[in-house]
Amino acid sequence: MSCMPVAVDTRDGIQLIFQVEPNQEFRGLVCEGANVLPMKFIEDSFRDGYGKVVNIKSLDEVISSINNWYMDRGLFGMAQRFYPEVLSSYKSQKRKSIIFRFIFVIRLVNLQLGKVGQKLFSANFQLRRASMIQGKRDVDTVLAMGIMDDVSIIPQPAGDGTKVDLTVNLVERKSGGGISGGGGISSGITSGHLAGLIGSIAIYHKNLFGRNQKLNLSLERGQIDSIFRLNYTDPWIEGDDKRTSRTFTVQNSRTPGTLVHGNQPSTSSLTIGRIMSGIDFSRPIRSKWNGTVGLLFQRAAAKDDRGNPIIRDFFGSPLTASGNAFDDMLLAKLETVYTSSIDQGSSMFVFNMDQGIPISPGWLAFNRISARARHGFVVGPACFHLCLSGGHFSGKFPPHEAFPIGGTNSVRGYEEGAVGSGRSYVVGSGDVIPAVRSSRRSHIR
Repeated sequence: MSCMPVAVDTRDGIQLIFQVEPNQEFRGLVCEGANVLPMKFIEDSFRDGYGKVVNIKSLDEVISSINNWYMDRGLFGMAQRFYPEVLSSYKSQKRKSIIFRFIFVIRLVNLQLGKVGQKLFSANFQLRRASMIQGKRDVDTVLAMGIMDDVSIIPQPAGDGTKVDLTVNLVERKSGGGISGGGGISSGITSGHLAGLIGSIAIYHKNLFGRNQKLNLSLERGQIDSIFRLNYTDPWIEGDDKRTSRTFTVQNSRTPGTLVHGNQPSTSSLTIGRIMSGIDFSRPIRSKWNGTVGLLFQRAAAKDDRGNPIIRDFFGSPLTASGNAFDDMLLAKLETVYTSSIDQGSSMFVFNMDQGIPISPGWLAFNRISARARHGFVVGPACFHLCLSGGHFSGKFPPHEAFPIGGTNSVRGYEEGAVGSGRSYVVGSGDVIPAVRSSRRSHIR
């Protein structure tokens, strides 16, 4: 309501009269710019007040609930209303409707970037004129870079009421490099006094040249298996406006071949040695979709416990596809990933295809496709995950490249490949994750 004091001069003195005029009745609602907010949410929020005198306090509570809807979803939007004195000028045109304006036009008024630079910020924050700002997604993206200690975005209405000013604060870490190491024991791999002893060391830098470029040199060593890996990643290629990243990889690994080829009756241990080098390009295709293409050269061979290559096992079965001491292959890679969200009830889909290119005589030519899908949904305090994966090989390929079944990624309770391996496979599984406490969940399968 509106209240206006009026002074009236009487013979007894000045009389103060308060003229009170109630607010108009709520007969309609006009929303401008509400492109994301569901219409049902708007209707439910104002349903109780329809046909009644407008209550300013209740109206403010509705506005607060609308703004909370945006905040809960990590979106930067703001509902703004015209107060009664301004609203009165709209009576004849809008038939006493309450006028709402949803504002999403963005201005950056405070941007603290340090040496990371404006280009790195614009590559990870999707700010576009008159579009919804995915605040939570962009903050999570920047934090995942590993070079920021804190990221915060504070929206405030601009002076003219048609824009939102964003204050973006980024606290950059002082150093992005370091050395790490570790060790442990993994049971069931080897025997002896130091059975299963493993160790690792890594030298890394997460922010080369202040552009979030990453360099990682690591070594993992066990009594049988070992992995030496060199990675260099440029998350945003200079001059590209599509956020394309580039990764170079060099790797030399040795892994046990027992799970694929079976236990050898002799005392020798069979291992698979691989030397790989490749390059990958990755970029967002559209919202929630990401694509990767690349080339990978690999030389693989089966070796005995002395490191000598062998082409047949104890039973006379071939260990290489080419019949030589090692198999060479040049693989063209394609990967597509869909992720709905990071919540418990999210969905994910991954499709992979590898094509062997026989540039040189003796190089392997085969095609390998695989797919993996997962869908989660929340029922009460529990979350259910349904998973389905499968793949198929066509062409000539070495036995150690076959699909292994078993392990945490397929059939739990078995080691990787312990159930079997083959040219084609399909595996379905389900997970139940009941809530034990508000901050902890147990995993039951």
